[in-house]
Amino acid sequence: MRIRPVGRHALLLDCDDPGQVEAWRAELWRRRDAGELTAVEIVPAAATVLLDGVPDPAAVAARIAGWTPRPVAAPAAAAQVEVPTVYDGEDLPVVARHWGVTVPEVVRRLRETAFRVAFCGFAPGFAYLTGLPPEWAVPRLPSPRTRVPAGSVALAGPYAGIYPTASPGGWLLVGRTELTLFDVRADPPARLTPGTRVRLVAA
Repeated sequence: MRIRPVGRHALLLDCDDPGQVEAWRAELWRRRDAGELTAVEIVPAAATVLLDGVPDPAAVAARIAGWTPRPVAAPAAAAQVEVPTVYDGEDLPVVARHWGVTVPEVVRRLRETAFRVAFCGFAPGFAYLTGLPPEWAVPRLPSPRTRVPAGSVALAGPYAGIYPTASPGGWLLVGRTELTLFDVRADPPARLTPGTRVRLVAA
């Protein structure tokens, strides 16, 4: 793991192994909650963790360099959100061909996968869900759709995701949900936050 300054009041942790991101995210949140770290935002991504709003980046970087993140909490210890999903996405046959299985088998695999929110991005409330084996990664569409309906459950690369609002998108659509994923009046506004376990259960 490498620590780099970003601007005057931010640090970026570059993780050699993307699997380290969740461990560092959880460790930094824990340290902040315990009063051992001051940062306005701690934002995980695919292979980095950004700390923004750090009063003394050099001093904080020196402290972090001496920390070792705890092992990622056992799945049962993290909050879980069940997402009622109707599996009728138009790209299910495409996913089935990539996986070399039938459409019902795709649905069974998705229902039984224990997902975890790795990070959020692209749009407010859009969570990148990990948990699929690497060999199940699928490509994006050659040309993105101009409009993907809100609540669409989709796959791209090694991730699953759910579109919180209607937007353009190139992920493969496998289903849909009526669950509200982003509400500015809620606290927090996003239903799915980093570290949360997710199950795509049948609606």
